[in-house]
Amino acid sequence: MGHELGQRLRALRAAGGRTVAAVAADAGLSVPYVANLENGRGNPTTDALTRLARALGTRLAIGFADDDEPGPPPAELPAALVRLGRTTRFRRDVRVLAEATGQDAAELAGRLLDALARLSALTGRDLAERDWLRLLDALLLVAVHPDPGEEAQ
Repeated sequence: MGHELGQRLRALRAAGGRTVAAVAADAGLSVPYVANLENGRGNPTTDALTRLARALGTRLAIGFADDDEPGPPPAELPAALVRLGRTTRFRRDVRVLAEATGQDAAELAGRLLDALARLSALTGRDLAERDWLRLLDALLLVAVHPDPGEEAQ
């Protein structure tokens, strides 16, 4: 659980373009404590997780999953993708995608970073910023400008 939690925290933080220090300060927690959680170490309390969720602009949801139907764990975010998540262009593109698809921008940003990380894993290599931007451009093209022939079918 710790590793998955850490990846999810890092994805949410990166999606917001925030530093560990900024999130820790907003949550009233120490920087080492939050960094340890992101690295899969530590045993956080529900109070600490609630405060982190609030600082990240989301809410804490605790539940039980059926072992037969586990959801995929969040993908490991490469450093270049974390940096991309902090850029103005990424946040702008997420807003455009959110508007085009009727989704919440903050939630979409985290899911988008996870999806991009998974696409990177398919290539078997580390992607450069230009590669990330090309993937993001492709998603924008599909979401905002669907194939006109699709409607005729």
